[in-house]
Amino acid sequence: METINGPPVDVGWLAQQIRVLAEPRRLQILHLLMEGVQCNCDLGEALGMAPNLVSHHLRVLQKAGLIHMERDALDARWVYYSPNPVALEALCRGIGAFLDPSRIKPRRHTCGPQDRTVS
Repeated sequence: METINGPPVDVGWLAQQIRVLAEPRRLQILHLLMEGVQCNCDLGEALGMAPNLVSHHLRVLQKAGLIHMERDALDARWVYYSPNPVALEALCRGIGAFLDPSRIKPRRHTCGPQDRTVS
């Protein structure tokens, strides 16, 4: 969502995604998922976390669209998680566009005793 005078991305969406990933356990979970499909029990064991806590963090990541969930075809009680590459690519583009140093522009002081261009 690009605007003429605003940032090159939807800052509300970007802030929400960053909030989701700002929780260290969710970052750890996403890191493990980047290594391959995992189930709740694998993640819990790797992180030393209770299954209900792992499930909570997985729900937050899934609601944010950052991961996919797939039930086992033979036994639907088993659920497997993987990263959502489309969402991660959008997030990478959004962060890159927002933090692009080429966006930094010189500005003029509009108040105070100084009336000069600052870079």
